[in-house]
Amino acid sequence: MAEKPKAVVLLSGGMDSCVTVAIANQSHRLALLHASYGQLTEARERRAFDEIADFFGVNERLVIRMDSFRQIGGSALTDNRISVPESGHALAAGAGIPVTYVPFRNAHFLSAAVSWAEVIGATAVFIGAVAEDSSGYPDCRPDYYRAFAQLVREGTRPETQIEIVTPVIALRKSDIVRRGTALGAPLGLTWSCYQSQEAACGVCDSCRLRLRAFAEAGITDPIAYRAQVAR
Repeated sequence: MAEKPKAVVLLSGGMDSCVTVAIANQSHRLALLHASYGQLTEARERRAFDEIADFFGVNERLVIRMDSFRQIGGSALTDNRISVPESGHALAAGAGIPVTYVPFRNAHFLSAAVSWAEVIGATAVFIGAVAEDSSGYPDCRPDYYRAFAQLVREGTRPETQIEIVTPVIALRKSDIVRRGTALGAPLGLTWSCYQSQEAACGVCDSCRLRLRAFAEAGITDPIAYRAQVAR
């Protein structure tokens, strides 16, 4: 039997990236990349990354630091002068781009992943971007990834063939919950909260999206929330 091709999977520690790992695991040997960029829940996300990587038995891991995001600022996730909203911004139709958007972040993550993929001979980079049922970030749109794939073709060695794969980009969050559950993904190890590293706050946009997704999927969210948050 031919050996599976290798893929670099960007794993933040969140639900979408965890399910993306489970999907990639079906067809590829995994190499997992995590970026710490000065986000509020940096330590908790790193813990989630390590625990998910352990669950899938992945030894080939790379953790990179991108401290420039904190220096640049401009996002509630990296700039302590900007508060994380608790208004359900991402749930409001036509709400625009929220302050939790980290300017052009995914380009930095993808660039690191492609660089590593070229070095280790991976033929794909997986990222768990979600377009429709997400927080309205411009770097989660399908056109963005089609353009980046062209950039990879233009900017790597002639013999390099690296595909950019976005397996959950067209799914709603509730569908991602269902897909992850069907694949046995360890959703209980994931972390989505933007501002808490103990029990999830339950009121930031990311928590609200997650809670709604599990409710719509008819599945109990396995992580802990603050006691006052209705489940």
